[in-house]
Amino acid sequence: MKSVKHILDNKPAAVHSVTPNTSVFDGLNIMMERNISALLIIEDDLLQGIFTERDYARKIILQGKSSRDTPMHEVMTTHPQTITLQESMDRCMQLMTENHFRHLPVVDGSRVVGMVSIGDLVKHIIEDQQQTISQLESYINS
Repeated sequence: MKSVKHILDNKPAAVHSVTPNTSVFDGLNIMMERNISALLIIEDDLLQGIFTERDYARKIILQGKSSRDTPMHEVMTTHPQTITLQESMDRCMQLMTENHFRHLPVVDGSRVVGMVSIGDLVKHIIEDQQQTISQLESYINS
């Protein structure tokens, strides 16, 4: 099974983040521009939290707050679960399934080096299955 490092090696290297004082509105604009559904909240190179579309729906819309006037630190999920570059895809899937989230920040020590989404995992699992199928077909036909 491939590791998180393998997944990140096959993704653009950008870590999309904002600071805790960034407005939710500005964060949503970044998410829209980058076509992503989660942002990391980083200050002084330390992970402070994560903000997702789910946070927006539950903590802004349903509570009647203004995204223009609300800073990220008021609505972000603090102390998000993280993974390391050495973690397996199976471990990521287990964490996501057990905890009902779709994004995992990846850290190397205390430094954030990327993020893995459920979509990233599914893509790599499908690729692995296709490779296995091709190998089996080759074996059967030889």
